[in-house]
Amino acid sequence: MSTTSTVTDSAGLAVYNPYKNVGTGKSEMGQADFLRLLTAQMQTQDPFEPMDNAQMVSQMATITNSSGIAEMNATLKGMASQLNGSRLGDAASWIGKSMLIQSNIVAPDAAGQYIGQVSFKDATSGATVDLMDGNGNVLKTIELGDQAAGDVNFYWDGKDESGNTVATDALKIRVNGASPTRVASWATIAAVQSPADGSASKLITALGTYSPSDALSLA
Repeated sequence: MSTTSTVTDSAGLAVYNPYKNVGTGKSEMGQADFLRLLTAQMQTQDPFEPMDNAQMVSQMATITNSSGIAEMNATLKGMASQLNGSRLGDAASWIGKSMLIQSNIVAPDAAGQYIGQVSFKDATSGATVDLMDGNGNVLKTIELGDQAAGDVNFYWDGKDESGNTVATDALKIRVNGASPTRVASWATIAAVQSPADGSASKLITALGTYSPSDALSLA
């Protein structure tokens, strides 16, 4: 004859044994797991000392907050991923473009042209722009003629009067006969640094590294 024994307490009530059926389980408790555990706890609680409302509310708040935080973290991670992708896409769109930046140095573009801009507060007459190499030698003098106040553009193809290329490196800009309020040059954006921490992107050119806000104009 077989016998079955049941563990009871002093009041003759069956005692809940949480170790009766033990499985491998999951490493994390989800909301459904918590609710099942809470239901079992309520069903097997001591009828003489039942869980009060405060305890129940506290436990429910715990799982609600945990679930909410987990969902919020997942949402934030998704947003961060989308923003990073968008930021990288925006940064990549700058590559190959030319930006006008305030600088007294001008570098040749892909076609070998030196293009810059000088700005005057007042009308000028007879002003010139010298383009000089690293040793101070003037390779080209550009006559600006009569100009109204404002921005005046200049360019040089890097060749002498015979059509020979005489300049391929960055050159210094010097203005004669007038005092410009600003000297600027066009530079090609060769690459973009887009930090993973979300800080501002940096535009890399032959003249150096700049922020997008440094661009006076974009082409």
